[in-house]
Amino acid sequence: MSTAELELDLELGTPEETAEFGARLGRQLRAGDLVVLAGDLGAGKTTFTRGLADGLGVRGPVTSPTFVIAREHPSLVGGPVLVHVDAYRLGSLAEVDDLDLDTAAGEAVTVVEWGRGLVEELSGERLEIDLLRPHGAAQTHGELLVEPRRVRVRGIGARWAGLDLS
Repeated sequence: MSTAELELDLELGTPEETAEFGARLGRQLRAGDLVVLAGDLGAGKTTFTRGLADGLGVRGPVTSPTFVIAREHPSLVGGPVLVHVDAYRLGSLAEVDDLDLDTAAGEAVTVVEWGRGLVEELSGERLEIDLLRPHGAAQTHGELLVEPRRVRVRGIGARWAGLDLS
């Protein structure tokens, strides 16, 4: 069993902060990296992934792939492709296997929303990111009412030792 080489817990107050955190991570990712996202509906998984895509320098727009299951975003800067997967509608490991994510996993950064318990076999080294939405903690941000997010990052495997996301 792989051990956690990175553990981080922080609060992001706005959607912009969530996207910026994603961009910071995206600038440090490389081909073969697997990021598994968890969180309630509306917790900010796609907002985070948009920021990550900006940091990677891939073609957008990045939208939730809920109905198409997976989207590929080619690099605009000579980096890896972003494979953005939404496993919400997948009901079994066999359905995940049908996507052939492992075929291009070594050449892409793969981000899987709702992937916990389904995609860990793609890589022994992965980032698990939980976006938690504390209900009832809304704050005013300009004219909008927003809820801060608690983000928990757990890096499994030596790849993530010493990763700086500050």
